[in-house]
Amino acid sequence: MNPIVEQLKKYGSFSEEAAKDIVLNTNHFFKTKGDHFLRAGQRVSSYFVLNKGIIRAYFSRKGKEVNTWFGEEHQIFCSILPVYTDKPSFENIQFLEDSEVYAIPAADMHALYNSYPELNLVGRKMAEEVCVVLEDRITSLHTETATERYHSLIRQQPNLLNRISLGHIASYLGITQETLSRIRKE
Repeated sequence: MNPIVEQLKKYGSFSEEAAKDIVLNTNHFFKTKGDHFLRAGQRVSSYFVLNKGIIRAYFSRKGKEVNTWFGEEHQIFCSILPVYTDKPSFENIQFLEDSEVYAIPAADMHALYNSYPELNLVGRKMAEEVCVVLEDRITSLHTETATERYHSLIRQQPNLLNRISLGHIASYLGITQETLSRIRKE
């Protein structure tokens, strides 16, 4: 089954015709480690799923890269500003491993919402999930200690620790690598 269809079905049911149209609008490609799906300032507006690989989202501040989220296989992703507002992205999305990607342009997905009303519920549920994830992240950054944030990351995405550099993890947690090493020894 098409990975995008598979992920969308987690949010609700839709007709076989809608699934076929999603498949027809899906692009399949491969990226190598270090490539970017999106760079800050671009309007690459797509929903995408990694069939294989891992990604990070980050922005640059005062010459430093600040990681905001990581993604792994079998989840649906997008950059919020380009997809929902047609504004340029604030973030960069980079492949941390050689990756296999399935993507559908947001404009095609929005056209499918018009053709298949049942997909609107799917889209709404995806947007609601994004809101919850963002609120959890904001709350975590403001209320949890670095140690608590580290343990939350391990609990939520246990496969990341063996696949992502400690520097990227420290940046995501908002701490130095030295502090991360100290937390890991505890």
